[in-house]
Amino acid sequence: MIEYFPILLFILIGIGFGFVPMIAGKLVGPSKPDPEKLSPYECGFEAFEDTRMKFDVRYYLVAILFILFDLEIAFLFPWAIVLEEIGMFGFVAMMIFLGILVVGFIYEWKKGALDWE
Repeated sequence: MIEYFPILLFILIGIGFGFVPMIAGKLVGPSKPDPEKLSPYECGFEAFEDTRMKFDVRYYLVAILFILFDLEIAFLFPWAIVLEEIGMFGFVAMMIFLGILVVGFIYEWKKGALDWE
């Protein structure tokens, strides 16, 4: 069990870095509650609609597309760093990967998923 002590210590220090500033801010910081500050909207006027209103599906579609192409870029950086070591096989594999993503991007573009009305 002594081998796991550094991991436990690392976890405890990480939790400490997360919770100690929050607790210190709560204890030391001024607390002057005000009905305006505690309201769900601080923009100066009441909300027009219910806070649980549904978003348009296109919003979620754009978010999913962003994550998809953001992950594509995340895969490109490590690939570019080790390109010389992996050689032609790695290059062809990445081109196939990028080709599939480009086909998906063109499909989404033609379907109008990127158009915002």
